[in-house]
Amino acid sequence: MRRTLFDAEHEQYRSSVRAFLEREVVPRDHEFEEAGIIDREVFRRAGDHGFLGFAVPEAYGGGGTRDFRFNAILGEETQALGLASVGLGLTLHTDICLPYFLDLTNDDQKARWLPGIASGELITAVAMTEPGAGSDLAGIGTTAVRDGDDFVVNGAKTFVTNGINADIVIVAVKTDPSARHAGISLVVVERDMPGFVRGRNLDKIGMHGQDTAELFFDDVRVPAANLLGTEGQGFRHLTTNLAQERLSMAVAGVAAARAALDWTVAYCRERTAFGSPIGTFQNSKFRLAELATEVAVGQAFVDQSITAHNQRELGAEEAAMAKLWCTELQGRAVDLGVQLHGGYGFMHEYPIARAFTNARITRIYGGTSEIMKEIIGRSLGF
Repeated sequence: MRRTLFDAEHEQYRSSVRAFLEREVVPRDHEFEEAGIIDREVFRRAGDHGFLGFAVPEAYGGGGTRDFRFNAILGEETQALGLASVGLGLTLHTDICLPYFLDLTNDDQKARWLPGIASGELITAVAMTEPGAGSDLAGIGTTAVRDGDDFVVNGAKTFVTNGINADIVIVAVKTDPSARHAGISLVVVERDMPGFVRGRNLDKIGMHGQDTAELFFDDVRVPAANLLGTEGQGFRHLTTNLAQERLSMAVAGVAAARAALDWTVAYCRERTAFGSPIGTFQNSKFRLAELATEVAVGQAFVDQSITAHNQRELGAEEAAMAKLWCTELQGRAVDLGVQLHGGYGFMHEYPIARAFTNARITRIYGGTSEIMKEIIGRSLGF
């Protein structure tokens, strides 16, 4: 089915993104996986090409347009090329972290941070999850106590994407430990602040090229000028951006499913058994037909969600539906791909094998599938 979401300028942008990834990232993808971290130069080069700051106002070095279609293209192309690890770090920077710096900053903060975010000189991260607090954000224990012109931050965060590379980290803290949601605030912790320590780069079963870190805060003095938004309104600030965050994950999920389908169809055309291409066997053909249908349906819903988001009409429940469907679909797609590749699907040199391990986390981060169902269920009046 022909997609009508994109205009000519978007397709030109897509060509530029793909050329950049094929030139700058594909040849080094194995290197990044071995190192467990993306070279910072990838962010700088992406910034040079204008891929990181499309939504940043022109006055701060960006493109000046908040059209999520450009964001979607970056997510789609990284998945199409099997670059999920690199793609996660870039899309977290553009889709998840950037809106906080656009919407919650004052003029001084914009001048300090936005030019570097757009250029790739400043890599961003957001630290919410703690060792003892996952989906229950109100249960965080990291505190920020006001002391003169500073907040003194103590606590720990985990599973922080871009955590090793990050120069500026949005940290969810309790400025009023006696309150739950109303006690949460957001502060920006900057690289090399005394007491800010990065733990190990976590050893994951997938996303090997993406740095994911533990972060520790031991009496870190964060200037009050680094408060994002309004003190005590951090929970509201975080939930405001959840629709875009989950839409970004849905975009990546359906794109990953499409990539798995394409790789598997190509393999089933070439691989023969008993004198015939394995794709001609009824089981293979029917299962691929089912997957192709699910991908087409999922893509249509995602495209409609992007349109709604650009019109500021995407609700929390629709975003949850998109994230739930597309990440669960991604899991089914890569599993089928491995099965139909046979033994080769278990070999890391094949993109389907890497996609299989990379996919598992998508049903967990950004809100688990169970949390998505809870949100959708509440919208039905339960």
